[in-house]
Amino acid sequence: MYEKEIDYMVMIVNEYAIEKNISPKDAYLMLSSYGGIKALEENYEIEHTLSISSTLDALDALCARKKIAI
Repeated sequence: MYEKEIDYMVMIVNEYAIEKNISPKDAYLMLSSYGGIKALEENYEIEHTLSISSTLDALDALCARKKIAI
């Protein structure tokens, strides 16, 4: 993983934490456990071209699907 990808992931996790009113650590753990981090890694080339709000919405949808499946 390149530095710019790591910077992007950190920014998204921090923005997700702000949106959900949780700590960045909790946001990372939540996204990691529901596949959000993996999805960001796999789709970086597309995701970083989208707006932050679109990415956060996609992560919300992914986490919701994973929660229902558990």
